[in-house]
This record gives sequence, C-alpha cells and structure tokens, in this order.
Amino acid sequence: MKEIIFPKSLKKGDQIAVISPAGSVEEKQLEKGLEMIRQKGFEPVSGKHLFTKFSNGYNYAGTEKERISDLNWAFNNGNISAIWASRGGYGCQHLLRHLQLSKFKENPKWYIGYSDNTVIQSFLLKNNFASIHGQTIKTSSFGVTDESYNLIFDILSGDKPTYTLEHHSLNKKGTVEGQLIGGNLALIYALLGTPYSFSFKDKILFIEDIGENYYALDRMMMSLELAGVFRKIKGLIIGGMTNMGDEKDNKNYEESFDDFAYQLISDRLKKYDFPTLFGFPNGHILDNRPLIIGANINMKIEDKIIVQF
Repeated sequence: MKEIIFPKSLKKGDQIAVISPAGSVEEKQLEKGLEMIRQKGFEPVSGKHLFTKFSNGYNYAGTEKERISDLNWAFNNGNISAIWASRGGYGCQHLLRHLQLSKFKENPKWYIGYSDNTVIQSFLLKNNFASIHGQTIKTSSFGVTDESYNLIFDILSGDKPTYTLEHHSLNKKGTVEGQLIGGNLALIYALLGTPYSFSFKDKILFIEDIGENYYALDRMMMSLELAGVFRKIKGLIIGGMTNMGDEKDNKNYEESFDDFAYQLISDRLKKYDFPTLFGFPNGHILDNRPLIIGANINMKIEDKIIVQF
C-alpha cells in the first residue's frame, strides 16, 4: 500500500474554497458557515458557480461542466489551502472522470464534506490523498453542534481526534488497527465494480446513511456481502442511520441511530467476527464528529470504546 499523503496544516489567513459539486444552495443557507470560517481566521473564497442552479431531474449547482470547472479550480489553485463542499445531494459522480490533480499533487489540500462527497473522497484516496468526512457548510444553519465544526478546524490546524464512546449492545468487541475508508453507504454501494470504488482489503470501513427504505438498506448490505466486502475488511464502524423507513410508521424516524436499521445491519453481519462499532457520531446527524478518510486508526471496543487517529 502506498503512503497516504496528508495535506499540510492551515495557518491564519489561508484561503478555503467553498464549492457546490452536487446540489444547489441558496446564499442565505451558507451565511452562518461562511462567517464561521472568517471567525476562525480563514478566508472563504467562493467558486464561480457556488450558487448556480441547473434543473435536470434534480436541482444541481450548475451543469456538469460548470461544477467540474469549480472543482478543478479549487483542486489546482495554488492560493487555496482547503476545499469545503457547500452540501451533498446528488451529482458528484458526474465529475469523477474529469477531475484533474496535476497541481493538487504539488500542493495537496484538505477536502471537507460528506454524503454525496463520499465519491470524491474515494477518488482522492485512490490517488493516495486523505480527506475529512465531516459537516458541509450548508448544515451549519440546521442546528449542528459547534463541536462538529470545531473538530474540523482542529484537524485543519494539525490536530488528530480521539473519540471515547459508550458501549452499544450490538457491538462486537475487539481491538483493531488499520486504514479508515468509507462514508455514505449509498455511494459506497454505487461505486462497487467501478474504478473509483474503495479498496476494502484489510481496511476499517465506516458507513452511514439517511432517508432509505429498510429494504433498500438491506439491498445495499447484501450487495456489499456479495461483493466480498465483509470478507475483506477487518473492522466496521456504523454511524448515523436516520429518517429511515416510512415517517408515518417509524417512531424512531428523527433519531440519529435508528434501532431497526441497526438491527438489520447486525443481522447481516452475524457470521462475521471482526470488531464492529455501532453508534459512532458521524453522518446526517446534528452531532457529526469528523473522521479522516485514509488515516490509520486504532479502535478498541470493550465496555468503553476508544477510536484514536
């Protein structure tokens, strides 16, 4: 395995590009997040098409060409020190075949996002670059915890997190060390069989999701099983599973960690014995603690859980 490249730490005054690689956003939705970046001492720089709208069966933040242009600009502009996605949604897969890393390789920078941004983070890891699976800018206006953002700024400043968690009844105990991969389950599933899929062998996989019917969740888990993913990984972390199933019938619909979704996942994993952690605070939830995709982690799952980067 090639050595993973971690971008250098940011310093006060550095520029952070804010782009929309997927769904469209309104200016007012980003005001709080952009001001937060300024308050931390950095300069947010908007992509040309940050607020562009293009409707084509979905409200994209511009045409594919426009969104690719912004992403390649952010990747390869030497004045930019980090890239922060405004939101996820759908559309990042359109960009994969057109991403350029020529100058990025000379000046690697952190890419921050989650949800649909999982495919860009998978692309970066295929090229041996780490990224931050954490909150987007838009969600700062939704009541997301301050800690979710402060921990991202800590990583940008050179600190790596350590998380101490409480026991979950579905956990499988054990200690494991390895490279962290993953993100949104639907996108991990969508990339299976493509050149952009994560490499799963001997990795610790993280999954999270939102708004899926239970049968769709099961289908994705089955696809990972049929693809041999669970025979290859050596550890699994399950984050937020929220807004699952039918809102009218699911009393846990608004909960961060849906009980039935967790049980369904656990049932699919019964024949595997790798350490498994349920209830990690990352995903489409208000307390979304960042993870570093591509980093080596040590995970100890006993009565108390420690996840250390």
